[in-house]
Amino acid sequence: MTATETEIPVAIVGVGKIARDQHMPSIERSPTFRLAAVVSRNAHVDGVENFSTVGALLEARPDIPALALCMPPQVRFEAAHAALLAGRHVMLEKPPGATIAEVRALQWLATDKGCTLFASWHSRYAHAVDDARQWLKERAVRHVSIVWKEDVRRWHPGQDWVWQAGGLGVFDPGINALSILTAILPHPVHVTTSELSFPQGRDAPIAARVDFANGRGAVVEAVFDWRQEGPQTWDIDVVTDDGTLKLSDGGARLAIDGAKRHAGDDREYDGLYARFANLIATGTSDVDLSPLVHVADAFMLARRVNVAPFDDDSVSSA
Repeated sequence: MTATETEIPVAIVGVGKIARDQHMPSIERSPTFRLAAVVSRNAHVDGVENFSTVGALLEARPDIPALALCMPPQVRFEAAHAALLAGRHVMLEKPPGATIAEVRALQWLATDKGCTLFASWHSRYAHAVDDARQWLKERAVRHVSIVWKEDVRRWHPGQDWVWQAGGLGVFDPGINALSILTAILPHPVHVTTSELSFPQGRDAPIAARVDFANGRGAVVEAVFDWRQEGPQTWDIDVVTDDGTLKLSDGGARLAIDGAKRHAGDDREYDGLYARFANLIATGTSDVDLSPLVHVADAFMLARRVNVAPFDDDSVSSA
């Protein structure tokens, strides 16, 4: 399918917190997309057609050329595969899948079917990320410190899938930091050591320490933790041969040598949908797996540490 001059009907698959908080408001603001349907077994959205399965949507609504998949990564492949086989364009919420191989299979299928596949990384569209990339482009990076700490009860209330195999645990937010890291550094890095903390009875880590290097003398140290209470911390500090850069608030704020440069509001998903529209219009795809590769490598090299059990007494509203 190709884009037209009119609004593109889009369907959201998986009506949870991220869909309601981010995708739906951005679609409402988008000059290109119009929310035409949703797919969920447990939730409904007023004003649009609701389906219980992707198959039912694809059969009943051939007029919907684009789908945004917001369900957990462990079950996303089947929905994406069916959509692409039906000739629909697909946006994958982060992380794009439970494994690298399955996303690569989807990439091949999208090319074969002439469809757009967009493995989205919303944190790359934070207000100050592109300016940070431009500033670092001509500088030698010496040291990077990532501190990404948040409260899982606040951001994933009652969502058991984050603790299951393939749910990534603390790397669900941590991969946001890695998506920024891979976007702003002038040279790629690779994981050298990893320590993952698993609560008893859980299949995914609640905290992680990961070190990276790039063969050019740069050292990257990352600390991820899902037990943070009070103010949340999403900071990246970069020391170069010509000054120090700090991204804070998940990439919304930028300071150079302590002087504030930029601060903006949270409209990351507006950027995602603008990018998705451009990809559809140009008949191209965007599938950068580098953040997910770092997570996979962290698991491969991990020293496992068992920590106290974690009981989430939150109740999901999704």
